Amino acid sequence: MEQKQEPGKIALVLSSGGARGLAHIGVIEELEAQGYSITSVAGCSMGALVGGAYAAGRLKELKELVCSMDRRKMFSLVDFSFSLNHLVKGDKVVETLRTVIPEVVIEALPLPYCAISTDWERGEEVVFRTGSLMEAIRASISLPALFDPRRTDGRILIDGGVINPLPLNRVERTEGDRLVGVDLSGHDYWGQRQVQLKARARGRNALTRRLPTPDTDVTYLSLLARASSLMIRQNSRLMEQLTQPDLLIDIQMSRYSGMDYDKADRLIAIGRSATRQALGKAGIAPHGGHEGV
Repeated sequence: MEQKQEPGKIALVLSSGGARGLAHIGVIEELEAQGYSITSVAGCSMGALVGGAYAAGRLKELKELVCSMDRRKMFSLVDFSFSLNHLVKGDKVVETLRTVIPEVVIEALPLPYCAISTDWERGEEVVFRTGSLMEAIRASISLPALFDPRRTDGRILIDGGVINPLPLNRVERTEGDRLVGVDLSGHDYWGQRQVQLKARARGRNALTRRLPTPDTDVTYLSLLARASSLMIRQNSRLMEQLTQPDLLIDIQMSRYSGMDYDKADRLIAIGRSATRQALGKAGIAPHGGHEGV
């Protein structure tokens, strides 16, 4: 006999996304506000950080920390490195995170949690279900070329988004739960591009409109960033097909970059709004009522 789902129980999966991942805080807040119970969580990169803070009961403290960030505070956490394989050591960021995330082992958390990282040499997925919570988060957020890779047990670990940006297949399931994924890998680049071109055209006078305009948006860095985003998005979509969630909250944010950590309030609000819309569209009610999934 097929197991009946309990609408109020959720196995939550949080994707990578850089600063856009702060929207995960809003997602969790909205789920709880509507009466849902998150019974397990899995995350990758920023999703691993937010999910880990939630599992440790420190989501409020993390929110207060990120909402206090401005450009000046952000730059104060940048400890540049002279290494050839990363730009930032990441030590200052980790020490700041330790002020809100306790020194605890994953198996002592009140609900099942896992974080995803990538073995750089073997090209294999690494799943953290035990050991230090902070070490698991640090390995999962090691964005290639930006943060110093984490070296653990003879392995070089980098951002989990390289292999599995939406680990739907890794979250621990409990009887009667619903699988809910939050995907922040999609960005409306085409729509954003059209807005940029229109704004540029309005800013040119009649004479310059007749002259060719160099495509200044296409640089080495923008090409690499776009290529990386496309690959991550494709991996997320493949995972959604392999392990289909009961509900997918797909949040596309063309106005925000992966480094907009000083815009936490707005990103969190987007997460809450997107969750309300997704739940309303799916017709899932935590305590009975119409269920569209």
